[in-house]
Amino acid sequence: MSAPERPRFAPRWLELRERADAAARAPELLRPLLAWLEAQPAPEGPPGGPRGLVIRDLGCGIGSMGRWLGVRLPGPQQWVLHDLDPALLALAGARMPVTAADGTPVTATTARGDLAALTADDLAGTSLVTASALLDLLTHDEVEDLAEACMGAGSPALLALSVAGRVELTPADPFDAEIADAFNDHQRRTDQGRALLGPDAIAAAVAAFERRGATVLVQSSPWRLGCAESALTAEWLRGWVGAAHAQRPELAPEAVAYLRRRLEECAAGELTVAVYHTDLLALPRQRTGSVG
Repeated sequence: MSAPERPRFAPRWLELRERADAAARAPELLRPLLAWLEAQPAPEGPPGGPRGLVIRDLGCGIGSMGRWLGVRLPGPQQWVLHDLDPALLALAGARMPVTAADGTPVTATTARGDLAALTADDLAGTSLVTASALLDLLTHDEVEDLAEACMGAGSPALLALSVAGRVELTPADPFDAEIADAFNDHQRRTDQGRALLGPDAIAAAVAAFERRGATVLVQSSPWRLGCAESALTAEWLRGWVGAAHAQRPELAPEAVAYLRRRLEECAAGELTVAVYHTDLLALPRQRTGSVG
């Protein structure tokens, strides 16, 4: 399946959010993932050593998922970093960890291309498929295709940080709900003929993977932003309000005044924000053993 190129993100934004992403990711999903991986037959490797895990990171950006997960998984790992943007691929490939949790080697290669073109044949031999902040940018058909490719290849999928459509700002403001509703509508917009799922992506993905026999686990993974994350909070506010305003131009000038108030509170250290996300782990039917 072909699709228009997805939005490209500035490295500065991806770098700004990496610490919050790392703090938000759900480590609770690693235990069942490791149990599933350990129950599988050992992958064949080249002469002189094991091949280890083959992990494909879809829409890798600057490689934040690889830096977080690579050092938490034991055993040799070969990461294949997928993205459309060659500049992001170069950054991701250069910044990957070189050792796993047990000190064994981690290597990485890059592959430029759109995940919508991946099939089960492309994923053959893949131990794990990962992605971050990606599901909500997909359409219903693209989520179905992703589930079909992963489960067809027998590859578990760890899909992190999908927007949940819920934010909490403290102190509250009467205009919070108006902005939040408009933003969620923007996430569900039709873009170049593609009807994006936005906050509905997790429910669609759960259904898609379960229809193909997967065991699906979900875990909340919210950003919790305080004074220490004021730069990220300010940038997120600009994007959040800007998307809401783009979706509903009639919100001006209230949206402009709202953003100014919120940025002033952020600069003064008076604003905290919880931005809710969801992490999803889809495990194929066990070939041997059982998930612990």
